[in-house]
Amino acid sequence: MSFSPLLPVHISAGVTGILSGAAAMCFRKGSARHALAGKVFVIAMLTLGASAVYLAFMKHQLGNVLGGTFTFYLVTTAWATAGRGDGETSIFDWVALLIPLALGIGLWISGLELVHRHTWSKDGVPTGMYFFMGSVMLLAATGDIRMLVRGGVFGAKRIVRHLWRMCFGFFIATGSFFLGQQQVFPAWLRGSSVLFIPALLPLVLLIFWLFRVRFTNAYKRMSMPRRGDVNSLRT
Repeated sequence: MSFSPLLPVHISAGVTGILSGAAAMCFRKGSARHALAGKVFVIAMLTLGASAVYLAFMKHQLGNVLGGTFTFYLVTTAWATAGRGDGETSIFDWVALLIPLALGIGLWISGLELVHRHTWSKDGVPTGMYFFMGSVMLLAATGDIRMLVRGGVFGAKRIVRHLWRMCFGFFIATGSFFLGQQQVFPAWLRGSSVLFIPALLPLVLLIFWLFRVRFTNAYKRMSMPRRGDVNSLRT
């Protein structure tokens, strides 16, 4: 198999994305350190997503093309949400909506075809994963539609939109690395359930922060500041 010069860029972006994402999750939300880690995370993840799509396309790996595209979409729309005020939308949102809508419908159709053929995995990917990822993509598309129909998102809902998209993009990166690239780990660690901990941790943190934002008083009356605003969120 030929070596692509883009592979070191892809690997470096993945490592940087995981480290900066972990830092952003640890720092106080809205603080200068959180904002800096977030910027590094966005750049790394966009590089990771774009390079993943290219490398997967060259290897005819459709699943990785879809995963890289969805990751790029999630991080881009999350970043756009952080850069706006309440109730702001643009033509970009109408165009971005088409990505999860098309990908989600495509994955559900593929999953139903596999079920009809009584095939429970394809290329090492369980059939259930088609429905899981397809559902998340359609959920993202539904959120886009609701935002556009209502003329934007406001207050805590804008925080939630930014939060879940960043965290799920982070989860795709950790899952792909810790579970999908086990050959880079020592032989004794490969196949170990220990690798599920860092792989799934972003999902656990996502659930924690969603409950904290939506169901506690910490963010009830607080609007997410735009990037560059002086006021910060207090955790």
